[in-house]
Amino acid sequence: MNTTTANTGATGVGGTSYGTTTYRNYVLIVLALVYTLNFIDRNLLNVLAQPIISAFHLSDTEFGFLNGWPFAIFYAAMGIPIAIAADRYNRVVVITLCIAMWSLMAALCGFATSFLFLVMARIGVAIGEAGGTPASNSIIGDYFKPRSRAAALGVFAMGVTIGTALSNYFGGPIVRNLSGPKLKILFEEWGWNSLLGAADWSQIAGWRVAFVVIGAPGLIIALIALFTVKEPPRGFSDPPNLSKVDRSGMLDTFKELLTKPTFWTLSLGAALVAWVGYGLVAFQAPMLYRIHGVETGKFAIEFGGPLALVSALGTFSGGMIISRISHRFPKAVAVVPAIGMIVAIPLYIFAYYRPTDQLYTVGRAVWFVAVFCHYMYLGSQYTISQGVVREHSRAAAVAIMLLLIAIIGNGIGPWIVGIMSDMYMSMQLDSAGYGGVLTGHLCRNAAELAKLPVVQQAVCNHAYGEGLRSSMVTNVLIFIPSALCFWLASLTLKKDLVAKPH
Repeated sequence: MNTTTANTGATGVGGTSYGTTTYRNYVLIVLALVYTLNFIDRNLLNVLAQPIISAFHLSDTEFGFLNGWPFAIFYAAMGIPIAIAADRYNRVVVITLCIAMWSLMAALCGFATSFLFLVMARIGVAIGEAGGTPASNSIIGDYFKPRSRAAALGVFAMGVTIGTALSNYFGGPIVRNLSGPKLKILFEEWGWNSLLGAADWSQIAGWRVAFVVIGAPGLIIALIALFTVKEPPRGFSDPPNLSKVDRSGMLDTFKELLTKPTFWTLSLGAALVAWVGYGLVAFQAPMLYRIHGVETGKFAIEFGGPLALVSALGTFSGGMIISRISHRFPKAVAVVPAIGMIVAIPLYIFAYYRPTDQLYTVGRAVWFVAVFCHYMYLGSQYTISQGVVREHSRAAAVAIMLLLIAIIGNGIGPWIVGIMSDMYMSMQLDSAGYGGVLTGHLCRNAAELAKLPVVQQAVCNHAYGEGLRSSMVTNVLIFIPSALCFWLASLTLKKDLVAKPH
């Protein structure tokens, strides 16, 4: 690895942002749009959770596995090699190829004929999405000077929550209005029915249509990024006194990170809060359906979408608050998220246990506040992870953090929530005195459930809902070690930062 002195001439002016303000903000918007699309396609499975569980007769453990490990393992495995390519080659091209990959595979989820087919399509989505975020972070780091990065990355990180919102606002109405028979009528009105004349319309469920309609347009976004986003000079926006590296490998980045305890405590904290977030988002729609009878389409519009928008507001507000107070309180980038997590715990628990007659009033209001506090952390994880390494290692450092988030958060989170849900359900059946009579498999099978006496049906339905709710509440408690990790990161933050915010 060759080191040279920072060039502050034509190829880069250290400590200043790259490009005009208008174009710089345009690039940020495009990259935020890419990140939004990433999470629209990723989160659509959560929006369609209960219909998919019913279609493939899945237990919560099985759905948690589908939502977790297949995506997480390949997201983690491919993230690092794609990030290395982003640190060495044209990052805009890398992003374009990744968008095209995940959009195509998301659309293919709608054609799944088996659980295995769906798993394989989700793996394809994971491979594509693995490379988009590190490369985008690296580009933002070169467009915005250190003092502006927290706010810029806060805007970028809103893609997580806005994408989640849009997956609800698009997916919910499609599930409700574009199932097989309704779609057939629509195609006949448009004169397109000959295109799908051989299709068995009774088998075209709304969730399948949602995957195709929402996944395919990503190819257009890929072209917009390719032809309108300019690749910036690496390290352009860093202060002039920083040494520059011509090329950095993953081993070089890892060696540098070994001397940065802030990165590891931050990454573990981010992975644990992702555990909570992925677990909650994966099962919140099924929970409200089982306990309060809220159908998928209704949940998406009245809960899923609004909750995601509130989380976007929390992400943006967290970034802005940190930017405003960090000159007086440098540890704010790590401490503010920790406070938000601790505050969110009792709020989530209170909201989840509201009775049905309070669901749309105090229950939903408190739930919104909990989500706002929860997502104040999101911009901080990117600000810190790329702030402790030099410019040629930023994408790789973010990829290592995302690897931990993928394995611990995305991989373990939904799966453990599913396991706990099935476990608590069995405990509910045992406590009702039906442990030797009723099983989770029997209670989840609608056809078999209908054959049971009314009393046993009621016991099954209660256990099915309460088991999942108890699992969700247990999952929220993971915020405690997550907040502790962010606080530990604050203790070493000043020493480990490469480019000081002020």
